[in-house]
Amino acid sequence: MFPKSLIRCMGCGREYGNNEIIYKCQNCGSLLEVIIEPPKATLAEMSKRPIGVWRYREFLPVDEGAEVVSLQEGGTPLYRCEKLAKWAGVRSLYIKFEGANPTGSFKDRGMTLGVTKAKSLGSRAVACASTGNTSASLSAYAARAGLTCYVILPAGKVAMGKLAQALMHGAKVITVKGNFDDALKLVVDLSIKMGIYLLNSINPWRLEGQKTLAFEVVDQLGHVPEFLAVPMGNCGNISAIWKGFSEFKAAGITKALPQMYGVQAEGASPVVNMLRKETGVFEPVMNPETVATAIRIGNPVNWPKAVRAIKESKGLFDTVSDDEIVEAQKVIAYVEGIGVEPASAASVAGVKKATAKGQVGKESEIVCVCTGHLLKDPEEVIKVCGRPIEIPPDLKAVSELLFSS
Repeated sequence: MFPKSLIRCMGCGREYGNNEIIYKCQNCGSLLEVIIEPPKATLAEMSKRPIGVWRYREFLPVDEGAEVVSLQEGGTPLYRCEKLAKWAGVRSLYIKFEGANPTGSFKDRGMTLGVTKAKSLGSRAVACASTGNTSASLSAYAARAGLTCYVILPAGKVAMGKLAQALMHGAKVITVKGNFDDALKLVVDLSIKMGIYLLNSINPWRLEGQKTLAFEVVDQLGHVPEFLAVPMGNCGNISAIWKGFSEFKAAGITKALPQMYGVQAEGASPVVNMLRKETGVFEPVMNPETVATAIRIGNPVNWPKAVRAIKESKGLFDTVSDDEIVEAQKVIAYVEGIGVEPASAASVAGVKKATAKGQVGKESEIVCVCTGHLLKDPEEVIKVCGRPIEIPPDLKAVSELLFSS
């Protein structure tokens, strides 16, 4: 039922067994990726199961007999947004709303795979660094699996909604005086020294769960979209989704591939900066700043995979300002009734910008991945929308207020 798999280095091509606990190539230090044998599967056969990550088990590299750790993740809505399409300037725009996952973000797709793998390897503890969503997700899945969870966060840089989740699910939360990149370096060193299973997206198994978003889009839309726009933070998601589309094509389920569109915030845009310069030299952003906390990452570990996804798909890349992000966030909420966190809105803001530049045609069909729920960052909502108006509890005061507005 599950496919045969191995781990391969993106740099030198060295191969490793699928039960080796390894996060970077021991030979050249490059990123690793999971390679599966294209399965003999049809969409019709898989569609007999409930929609969600595990519908596509033929593409998920899990050991036979492994105990699957799941909270019924995936199966998120694909909303057709006609009013938003008009605002963005395209014929057809869809939102793949990952905020409907169990902990409110796309991270759950990866964690069901990652924690399942940790459990099958006999790990008793898992860890991550996070800007918020990863910690919320890992803590929930670790609780489900009965594993100890350690979370390292940049102090004062994580939205309260996400921090609350990690705490409530029982994670041991540590904050460090630094940014996400500092936290990630620390947790990688900690995992190696203490033998704790690391579940940031440097772990290639986690990305295997995230690729199922591509499968669902094909399932729900009935075909491969022309463009798929994704916010880029640590850059694992865009590469995972591209891998999913590529694997469906390799298996003969689809014949086409989308153009990927990677969008970063202006204050945290090392990948876009590199692609614009065309030098091939990656330079981290030392002090990333943006209202979109989930993508406030200056040195994304998976940048080579993101660059490959954009180039292989002949895709697009751009940055959006915080003002453009907030505007898109408000419009998504006002005209479509969908509440997303700021990082999610970056994909939609990017589409509007690409249309204005002529990079995306007005007759195009595009799917925007909105990665997390509005309630992930309630403080930001108050900052951009203001607090409720307070009045005395009488009819006259209410009437005066309503008629004056």
